[in-house]
Amino acid sequence: MTVDAPHILVVDDDTRLRALLQKFLAEQGFRVTDATDAADARNKMESFAFDLVVLDVMMPGESGLDLILSLRPKNNVPVLLLTARGESEHRIEGLESGADDYLTKPFEPRELVLRINAILRRTQEPTVPGDGILRFGDFTFDLAREELHKAGDYVRLTTAEAALLKTLARHPGEAMNRDALRAESPVIGSGRAIDVQVTRLRRKIEEDPKFPRYLRAVRGVGYTFVPD
Repeated sequence: MTVDAPHILVVDDDTRLRALLQKFLAEQGFRVTDATDAADARNKMESFAFDLVVLDVMMPGESGLDLILSLRPKNNVPVLLLTARGESEHRIEGLESGADDYLTKPFEPRELVLRINAILRRTQEPTVPGDGILRFGDFTFDLAREELHKAGDYVRLTTAEAALLKTLARHPGEAMNRDALRAESPVIGSGRAIDVQVTRLRRKIEEDPKFPRYLRAVRGVGYTFVPD
């Protein structure tokens, strides 16, 4: 492990799971700090600048969702939520609150690492866009790297937001229903989760999200991306 290795904060009230995650992630080359609850996590974040937070939703006292909501006005650290099986509402609320991704318990540790690495690649300083660039308005979107720029400035997308934009960009002008979107990119989610991603993405690419120019709804079908 090196001093410049990504620093992960694991927040979970389950002592056994927290210890297992700390050990496994350290073995994968990450620097790891753990916290027992939201208050402990907040104290740790005052002392360290973390590259990513792995956060349990259900904790005694302040929940993981409450913690995200309190962080977002001043801290844009990426968050990967851990949710119990069947907590679809919590997953949707987490995405609405600003989480970058979620993983359902029980999960394979290797999948956790894959998702962490995907988020870190997207949130690290981007490289200069190359070929395969979609241009619309002041934006350029590199489909290979899944990187969005506005007038040369990097716009951070979550994993699901990038997947949604990439999927729609591959089918410009084509109305895609939610099943088709999910089939091409499962990370986007399904049902209301897709609508959440659309709302969040519009806030980043539309001048007026209430009257979208690029990412439009097609009544009775789903969504379509209309480039310039």
